[in-house]
Amino acid sequence: MNKWIDKEKFISLIKENQSIMVGGFLTCGTPETLIDWVLESGINNLTIICNDAGYPDKGVGKLIANNQVKKLIASHIGTNPFVGKLMSEGKIEVTLIPQGTLIEQIRAYGAGLGGILTPVGIKTSIEEGKQIINLSGRDYLLEEALGADLALVQAHKSDHIGNLIYAKTARNFNPIIATAAKTVIAYVDYEVDVLNPETVITPHTFINYLAGGDISE
Repeated sequence: MNKWIDKEKFISLIKENQSIMVGGFLTCGTPETLIDWVLESGINNLTIICNDAGYPDKGVGKLIANNQVKKLIASHIGTNPFVGKLMSEGKIEVTLIPQGTLIEQIRAYGAGLGGILTPVGIKTSIEEGKQIINLSGRDYLLEEALGADLALVQAHKSDHIGNLIYAKTARNFNPIIATAAKTVIAYVDYEVDVLNPETVITPHTFINYLAGGDISE
């Protein structure tokens, strides 16, 4: 199976009301080209799951500014004041989750687990409406696993079947979200003939489609 796709094929995979995970940390490791293609699709009512809200003109912030996002699940929105404005006006739903909890919920989904137990949020507003489990005298919140319809990841290199490696800190959320969606699309900087198996971070079995890779290294 040839996993390499172009923009038109990518846009055909975007559907209204989808949940989409996006890699990156303050746009480091964010698949900007794929986000631009989602922008071009014009498809709205999307639920975006990512570390943050990006910036007004970068990362998922571009989708939010274009009114394509109905719900954002992230760990913070401080770098994008436009999101706070929309939230206060009731134009976007925002769910804020502590960063470590968020990525562990995603990891749990990828591992086939139902959720995680964490002490983070005990005796705060975070525990409202959630199940509290006591183990060995300590309370934990049960946080359910979190998956998505699509995951968009940014990789540094890929071979022709989709084994991936990442560029330094751009690795961040990308390898974890690549395990936690029904369909995973990776945009890669370089396509290479062979990767050292010892350097592969995301095995090709997790990757459904590849884009980019126009420059050989």
